Amino acid sequence: MSKKITIALAGNPNVGKSTLFTAITGKRQHTGNWPGVTVEKKSGSVRHHDTDIEVVDLPGTYSLTAYSQDEVIARDFIIDGKPDVVVQVVDATSLERNLYLTTQLSELGVPLVIALNMADMAEQRGDVIDLQKMSKYLEIPVVRTVGSKGEGIGGLLDAVVRESGTSPHHEHSIGYGDRVEPVIADLIEALRQDPALTSRYPPRWLAVRLLEGDEDAEKKIKVSRARDAIYSILSGIDAGEYEALMADRRYEVIAAVLPQVCTTCVGEMTASDLIDRVVTSRYLGIPIFLVLMWGAFELTFTVASPFMAMIEAVQEYLAGVAAGIQPGWLATLIGDGLIGGVGSVLIFLPNIFILLFLLAILEDSGYLARAAFVMDRLMYSIGLPGRSFIPMIVGFGCNVPAIMATRTIEDTSDRLITILINPFISCGARLPVFVLFAGLFFPENPGTVIFGLYVLGIVVAIASAKLFRATILPGKPAPFLMEMPPYRLPTAMTSVRHMWDRGSMYIRKAGGIILIGALVIWALAASPAGVEYGSAASYAGMIGQAVQPLFAPLGFNWEMTVSLIFGFVAKEIVIASLGTLYGVGEDAGALEGALLADPALGSITALAFMVFVLLYLPCIATMAVIRKETGSWKWTAFSIVFGTAVAYLAAFIIARGGALLFGGVIP
Repeated sequence: MSKKITIALAGNPNVGKSTLFTAITGKRQHTGNWPGVTVEKKSGSVRHHDTDIEVVDLPGTYSLTAYSQDEVIARDFIIDGKPDVVVQVVDATSLERNLYLTTQLSELGVPLVIALNMADMAEQRGDVIDLQKMSKYLEIPVVRTVGSKGEGIGGLLDAVVRESGTSPHHEHSIGYGDRVEPVIADLIEALRQDPALTSRYPPRWLAVRLLEGDEDAEKKIKVSRARDAIYSILSGIDAGEYEALMADRRYEVIAAVLPQVCTTCVGEMTASDLIDRVVTSRYLGIPIFLVLMWGAFELTFTVASPFMAMIEAVQEYLAGVAAGIQPGWLATLIGDGLIGGVGSVLIFLPNIFILLFLLAILEDSGYLARAAFVMDRLMYSIGLPGRSFIPMIVGFGCNVPAIMATRTIEDTSDRLITILINPFISCGARLPVFVLFAGLFFPENPGTVIFGLYVLGIVVAIASAKLFRATILPGKPAPFLMEMPPYRLPTAMTSVRHMWDRGSMYIRKAGGIILIGALVIWALAASPAGVEYGSAASYAGMIGQAVQPLFAPLGFNWEMTVSLIFGFVAKEIVIASLGTLYGVGEDAGALEGALLADPALGSITALAFMVFVLLYLPCIATMAVIRKETGSWKWTAFSIVFGTAVAYLAAFIIARGGALLFGGVIP
């Protein structure tokens, strides 16, 4: 009879945990949200011999003293979720930093296995790690793994199954010295007054957490019958001093173990160090980042062109088939509504996927973490920590996970400001608008124009953060401390997987929300019965003309106005709306000609339109996650109103300033 166990993958950020998770579970994965929060929960399953194993991939954490929400989730699942085995994924190239978490997990007493990951990189630089000695000294099974190559997975699962049969509380204690140990003993004695508490949590671990001033541990004893005795002990000590003493002792233990298990782990300056001297340079760091991003956008536009032409040819063929369908209204629905609407978004999928692939390469290589470090000085000057730059980079893909990523920011004000400015970062959903208008009205340098729009989004976000810090959310940002991941040569499979994880949402949107939006717009453009499709007399035309006076100073016609109104559902619908309203369903390439032939449109108006799309109110999904993360409708409404006001002001300056500089009057 087979047995079932649950294992948790824990470890510091950037140790290859997600890669190892994929290597273990393959395609048997599913995602959801952790109970009560919108942080993504990733789990999967694998059958090993006669054991069914459920694998839960925890957010990265440096210690069990949790500060950010990601760390709280990881710690709570290990403590309260009671996994059968915890697999700590350790970066073999950074043993000293990674083993600090090991000392804390050992004290907790959970069945523990160490996956010594990225072992090949450690071996390439000359490190010699004795796995048997390491296992002996730590009293924990240690297995060599290379997640990116799938090496060591079988041995790791063998160790997991063996360890799952051990006692759940086989603590491996660190001796904290004559000053600390008597206090720990007193706390353990006091905790034993509450058998319910000590049966749920190892008493020594809980005593250590209390000595370190852990807020969650303090919450546990507030309702305990042992509360008074514990408070009496803690009132006589300096928690900060004891926390420092215990941290020092952990590092002393690690320093004693390392020379015994690794003969060359303390190396000389590596190639990674030499590269960092250049890419994180005070003077070269930001220019290098800007050049890389500019190159990514130029490459995106160039490489995507032939794929866009192929999709366009398919759309033209399908539109021709649709034109012969009877009755006529059905042909219009399929040609103008479906192909003209949804098809006008699908044609830009190559741009989206190529950009996400390039960003995945930069991330997997370890460079984007350096970009956050490079930007720290600038971010701090505007009142934000460098850690805020990481969600901004994530926002290039989608603002929803980017806002979720702010959970790694510990300070409440820092996190709130980062949430409020994130919608200014151009997500992939806006890219189709930029590609279409930049390609039409700036054909000589479309990639540079798109790059400029992304930079503008960052500039507006930074300026807004400075404004918020000086007015509604005053204070100083928290210091930015982050472990630099080692440089790695990204594998094509890993980068493609990351690209697909982030880009597949656009295909799902095309089959769902964009399809529905396109059909709604088609119905409005085709009604009431008897009117010319997409004319000013249609319902869509009536809506557009009613609102258009507000946008007249920006030079936007009613078709553009309607597309912006529907764009609040999803930014991709802006293009779907234009494709439907201009009635180009029978020729997928006709939208470009229709836009160029529109007398209301020129390069200045096109630029103002792109800037407005960049900055105005976020999509429904982003609004929902802002409400969830801030817990406030007030801040959600503020984000909507502030963003739209900034968008209108910026577009007005471009439209009117452009008209004055280059001549011509915007109607």
